Amino acid sequence: MWKRDEAVRPPSGQPTVAPPAPQPTVGTSNSRPEASHFLEKDNVNIGKSVVIKGELNGSEDLTIEGQVEGTIQLRDHVLTIGPNGKIKAQVFAKSVIVLGEVTGNVTASEKVDIRDKGSVDGDIVSPRVAIAEGAHFRGSVDMQRKTAAAAQPQPQAPKPVAAQPVQPQPSQPQPAVVAR
Repeated sequence: MWKRDEAVRPPSGQPTVAPPAPQPTVGTSNSRPEASHFLEKDNVNIGKSVVIKGELNGSEDLTIEGQVEGTIQLRDHVLTIGPNGKIKAQVFAKSVIVLGEVTGNVTASEKVDIRDKGSVDGDIVSPRVAIAEGAHFRGSVDMQRKTAAAAQPQPQAPKPVAAQPVQPQPSQPQPAVVAR
């Protein structure tokens, strides 16, 4: 049986308690804000009680639960209109997801997705459009290509023509030649 060395004990006679081993903090809720910031994609939320009138520009993904009137420009990012969002604006984004209400034209470089109970009153310009069953849409859809070059027909090489025997077509009947 092993006995603890008497010299290791503290003078008070109380047993020593080892400090707890440090826990790794990467990816846990105890991690520093700077570390978790790089792990999450930038996403900004506009709450239900917020009302914005004017021009809204950004370089992050945006979720709107409040009201916006004017213009929204997120050309390289995703715009999500939440179930409580009410938008009266011209919208320009990479991708638009509609769960609430949008009144105005929507232009997206990748996709417009109108989900169940979502509503759009306005024209949509996007290469991909998805409208869920139960969604509301009134307007026109222009599913243009991503670039103008892709919309233009590409020059094609001339097609090879198979050699066909040429049949002379007489324009007038020819008199028969009689050999003597």
